[in-house]
Amino acid sequence: MEIILTERFEQAYDKLNDTEKRSVRKAITLLGDNLRHPGLHVKKMEGRQNIWDARPSKRLGLTFEMDGEAVIIRNVGEHDKVLKSP
Repeated sequence: MEIILTERFEQAYDKLNDTEKRSVRKAITLLGDNLRHPGLHVKKMEGRQNIWDARPSKRLGLTFEMDGEAVIIRNVGEHDKVLKSP
């Protein structure tokens, strides 16, 4: 599965600390291998067409969308804030 990182994601990722970045990298690897991995707690966002939410850690949220065989990573950061602006 192809992973595509948006510019918005990359800017948000740059603001994370090293521990958070490690969690996000691991989550992205898991998404590429198995979208249904139980540790990611993936779920479709209500009221948003084709946008999904994953949890790299208890504090962090990551949003993505699917486009054929590609996973487009949209945003990352504090979970509640990311959900308001996926």
